[in-house]
This record gives sequence, C-alpha cells and structure tokens, in this order.
Amino acid sequence: MNSGLAALRAVLPSELSTAGRKMRTVFDRLVRARGLTLSRARTLMVLAHDSEMTQKDLAAALDVEHPTLVRVLDGLEKQGLIERCAVDGDRRAKRIALTPASEGQIRELEELSESVRVQMLDGIPEADVATTLRVLRRIGENLDRVP
Repeated sequence: MNSGLAALRAVLPSELSTAGRKMRTVFDRLVRARGLTLSRARTLMVLAHDSEMTQKDLAAALDVEHPTLVRVLDGLEKQGLIERCAVDGDRRAKRIALTPASEGQIRELEELSESVRVQMLDGIPEADVATTLRVLRRIGENLDRVP
C-alpha cells in the first residue's frame, strides 16, 4: 500500500467521527430552538415511523440503555408529546404512543432534517453521495464482524 493511501486510511475514522459530531451538534442546536433535545427529537422520529413500539423495542432502535430512554420518555411525556400505554398480556411492558400534540413537532423535525440534509450535501455530486453511502454501509458491515 502506498503512503498516500495509508495516510487517507489513517485519517478516515477521525474524519467520520468529526462529521458525525458536527451533524449532531448542528441538529441539536436547531431542535433546542424548538424546545426539544437531540435525544427527544430522535425518539419522536423513530416513533413517527413505527408507532407501535414498546419501550424495549424503542431502546434497541435508538441504541440506548433502558434507564436513558426512561429519562427521555419522561421529558416527552411532560411535554405532552407521548403517552405510555399498557401492553395486553404483559403488565410490565409499555407501548409508546404519540399524542396528537406531537404531529406538528414531527412535521417540523422532518422539514428540519431535510433542510440539514440538503445543506450538508450541498455541492457534492450524486455519484459521490452514492459511493459514500456504499462505503459507509460496508464499513458498518465490517465493524459488525469485529469480534
């Protein structure tokens, strides 16, 4: 492997981390201006795509520990954006339901996400976006195989 390629491979993980951190920072700043946190916004977006999730399923989808999710849900419940509902046949499980009050927030979050996505990808050719997506998926697959 030539030294130029080795240097690129060495800096890639750091650049990926930096880009992800910047994306989260920007999105967090924008959702805070709307009375949410990044965690609450992510939770609402996941629930908007699957409104029949239990707390356990939601924690897995968000890749967070159960106690962390409980704190996020407490905040969303106080804001009137979600309800916890009993699950038939399992008195310990709770299904998370969006309230009608969440509809406007979710619509705003979807518009905000699209706006950030457009700005983030500004000036990047479609072919480069497709290649980047293919590479990132492969990196994820490779990382899944690490023992």
